[in-house]
Amino acid sequence: MSSRRSFLQATSLAPFLSLTSSLPAPLPTIKPDRLRAGDTIGLFCPAAPAYSREAVQIAQESLQALGFKTIVGPHAFDRYGYLAGRDADRASDLHALFNDRNVKAVMAIHGGWGSARMLPLLDYDLIQRNPKILIGYSDVTALLLGIYAKTGLVTFHGPVGSATFNGYTVDWFKRLLIEGEAVTMSNPTDKGDNLTQTQDRITTIHPGLARGRLAGGNLTVLSHIIGSPYLPDWKNTILFLEDTHEDIYRMDRMMTQLKLAGILNQLAGFVFGKCSDCGPSSGGYGSLTLDDILTEYIIPLNKPAYSGAMIGHIKDKFTVPLGIDAELDATAGTIRLLESAVG
Repeated sequence: MSSRRSFLQATSLAPFLSLTSSLPAPLPTIKPDRLRAGDTIGLFCPAAPAYSREAVQIAQESLQALGFKTIVGPHAFDRYGYLAGRDADRASDLHALFNDRNVKAVMAIHGGWGSARMLPLLDYDLIQRNPKILIGYSDVTALLLGIYAKTGLVTFHGPVGSATFNGYTVDWFKRLLIEGEAVTMSNPTDKGDNLTQTQDRITTIHPGLARGRLAGGNLTVLSHIIGSPYLPDWKNTILFLEDTHEDIYRMDRMMTQLKLAGILNQLAGFVFGKCSDCGPSSGGYGSLTLDDILTEYIIPLNKPAYSGAMIGHIKDKFTVPLGIDAELDATAGTIRLLESAVG
């Protein structure tokens, strides 16, 4: 009987052992070179087209004011419905920018929807052979996660070309990508003429320190590519999330998806940035709040977590690397990089 039981246990574990033994080894981290004065930044549209030539001109002038040259992908103004041309055309723009030795960074002009459609078309070997800074946010999350997962290249959740290049956003951009600092990201603490701080506060969800590798981005985009091969290993990750214009029930649904997919239980820590215009709906029988959702899903993890970080669809934003080790202090509301994100 004991031998039969041992045989059954061995055979029942065989598929699992075969699966785990066939999992690919983690890819080595590839850091892109830092930006230097006179470098060229390539602008492209991975999703929605560039409807306004003036907006593109403003993006170019902003980057030129920082001392960079710019080029724009040839399909940026193409139109295929709500996309900047066909998927293959947008992918070809990205390939061309990565393959161009004169281009040192690739920046999305804006998001929209459509970046994830490009993921099966990308030449990840080409990107891996020509590592350079890739930066954007919102829908660009699909590219940031997919390219990091498939190549090991550190990517950056930060401003797009159409973003507001104000002092705060530019300062974090420069410190991360030009000066190569291992920064500590902390929110502004200015009270103005109020008795206490009322803007950009952080909220500790669960106190403590955590160390892990940063990864994340827009919650909607991330949740929609769960189950694909374009997400990284979540074990011991510090997950950061943000979103905009989402009803609370949708946020609940997407957090449920992260839980059911087993992502939340693997995390070392959790940071939620901003969810712009995500308040409870005013009709019906009432609503949960975003605080309710984060409390319900994150506190049971018993992992350091906080919300309110300067990450999201906001004017003042951090530049956050995906693939770099960091320390999260959920009590202080800070993310400290343990190394430079660029070479």
